[in-house]
Formats: sequence, structure tokens, C-alpha cells
Amino acid sequence: MVVKIRLARFGKANAPFYNIVVAQARSARNSKPMEVLGTYDPIPKPPPLGEGKPFKDIKLDIARAKYWLGVGAQPSDPAWRLLSMIGLLEPRYSLIQAKQKEKEHGLTDTGNFTGTDDASTKEKAISAKR
Repeated sequence: MVVKIRLARFGKANAPFYNIVVAQARSARNSKPMEVLGTYDPIPKPPPLGEGKPFKDIKLDIARAKYWLGVGAQPSDPAWRLLSMIGLLEPRYSLIQAKQKEKEHGLTDTGNFTGTDDASTKEKAISAKR
């Protein structure tokens, strides 16, 4: 029995609203979930008193989310992003991590190896592949 934490879409056309739910992996997106953990409103709301930046509303039962993660529920990519914003999971991918990996593996932005660049090395590599 594979259990996933994912988003179930509600709301009108061009005005999405999501429930963060725990459901069977094979069930339909908007079918009845096992449990509703919270809500997510992706449309930015104006800040209170008109000061600051607009914010997106996320409400989540953190204790239940920790429980479901503890028993092995797999979050979908959007749910993973929301849970990492709250601090329950590590972010899957960030630009800083990508640049660190490039430095570790000796890759440049174009993806070429930054080793010696003479023609004999390239010829050896090509002949080794044949």
C-alpha cells in the first residue's frame, strides 16, 4: 500500500485552491483522501496593513504531516516544495547545491570537463569509445 502526500485541486477556473492530502498512490487526484493535512492558496494575498510583500497562504497540521512522513508517505514534488518551505523536509534542489556539485565534479556551465584541453587527450578519449 503506497501512500502519498499530494495536492487535491479545488476552486473555480483561474482561481485554484488546494487541499494538502494523504491518499493512496493509485487513487484519482480529487477522490476521497485518507486524511486532509491542510490547505494551500497559491494566489498571493495582499499584506496586512498594506506593508510588505504579498504572501501565499499555507495552513498545515504539522504534527500529522510529521506522522505520515514518519510512517513512509511519499510527498509529490509540489507537496515536497511546500513541506520544505515549512521546514519539515530538506529542499530537493537549489541553485547553490547545483553549483557546488559542478565544482566538485570539475564541470563548467557548459557541462564540459575542465581537464587538459589538448587535441591528443580528445583523440585518446574518442578512440577509447570506439
